[in-house]
Amino acid sequence: MAMLLGASGSGKSVILKLILGLLRPDSGSIFVKGERINGMSEAQLMNVRDDIGMLFQESALFDSLTVAENVGYKLSEELPLPDDDVRSRVAEVLEFVGLHEHMDRMPSALSGGQRRRVAIARAMAAKPRLLLFDEPTSGLDPITSKTVDAEIIKLRDLEHVTAILVTHQLQDAFYVATHEAVRENNRVSIVPADTKKIEEAEFIVLKDGDIFFEGPAAALRAAPDPYLRTYLSGWFPPLV
Repeated sequence: MAMLLGASGSGKSVILKLILGLLRPDSGSIFVKGERINGMSEAQLMNVRDDIGMLFQESALFDSLTVAENVGYKLSEELPLPDDDVRSRVAEVLEFVGLHEHMDRMPSALSGGQRRRVAIARAMAAKPRLLLFDEPTSGLDPITSKTVDAEIIKLRDLEHVTAILVTHQLQDAFYVATHEAVRENNRVSIVPADTKKIEEAEFIVLKDGDIFFEGPAAALRAAPDPYLRTYLSGWFPPLV
């Protein structure tokens, strides 16, 4: 998992657009799943995007569709799958995020945190191997943010999905990096991770559009650079 951090306007979301091929770089190369996407045609890019799930900053749910219809949209409209298979997969992913009982509700009947979790379910419905999260906890209170963080951790550890998390919320980035999901007796718990697990998460700090730091959580916390010290001031979470 990679965490993209940086001040507002530092170009974090632009990185996601480059990965999706929505923007083309002025120079250099971009590889997604081992394939160089620079110069790909739109048809070729669509094949790459088929294996990428995207969680937009404001969830971007369809207001006129039910929760189930939102989650199953790609399965029924783009793949498409038989209705029974779509309903089964929708029920599965909504169960995963703890919202199975809300399948037939409209997005307007949900809280902000629930809508964000529905958006996560929609992003994972087609079983992508790569998930992109654009400010997944933006605008949410700390308690609700933790529920969204927990879903991201579960996807990484239980579904083995590679994720890129764009955020300016340090507490969420460090929480995701320093915790793991474990399943025991059909119950999933979020617990502090060991050092080896924590080191698997890569932090990337952007400054003025450039990569200013890249490394694990411990290296970021210990970095002597004045900019990073100021950036991290006030929030130093435990690593275990």
